[in-house]
Amino acid sequence: MAQYFVINAENPQARLIKHAAEILREGGVIAYPTDSSYALGCMLGFKDAQDRVRQIRHLGDDHLFTLVCRNLSELSVYAQVDNSQFRLLKANTPGAYTFILKASREVPRRLQHPKRSAVGMRVPNHAVVQALLDELGEPLLSMTLQLPGEDEPLNEAWEIRDRLEHQVDLVIDSAIHHAGLTTVIDLTEAAPVLVRQGAGDSVPFGL
Repeated sequence: MAQYFVINAENPQARLIKHAAEILREGGVIAYPTDSSYALGCMLGFKDAQDRVRQIRHLGDDHLFTLVCRNLSELSVYAQVDNSQFRLLKANTPGAYTFILKASREVPRRLQHPKRSAVGMRVPNHAVVQALLDELGEPLLSMTLQLPGEDEPLNEAWEIRDRLEHQVDLVIDSAIHHAGLTTVIDLTEAAPVLVRQGAGDSVPFGL
């Protein structure tokens, strides 16, 4: 049965953040809030946890995880970013965006797009996520918490607990800023390409 932590969205309680990180380090799957919607998260080294996330979402291996990073420095470890892309990212992160970038050698092949060595990455603007990433010292693997056959993500912690209490190890109850999906922008080519319009403004990218 899932544990349930109520964490302050502005000043996250360090004790609860540390406990959440311990659950992840033990191979757990968590439901957590971001600046756009709730997401499912686990750590890179646990394939069983990744399989559990896919089972919850009813998705196959062809649906890729997003790497959720603390900042641009961490993002640049896992992605190949040129100077112009770095300037764009610096001006628009953290925020409600998912960026498709060319993967570096640090990203396992099974987490990359099979045809073009790309990976989805984001830096969310949410104090709870940032505190959790700081405690972990590495990115989270993440997918939007949108259940099969439903049009919108789940964004109420109590409902997530009721529906997934036997499928996740922890539900974090904390405020989200803007309910909805992230804006997805492909930065693998010379010019940005809008893949999905969501909560993030696409205008700064010339789209």
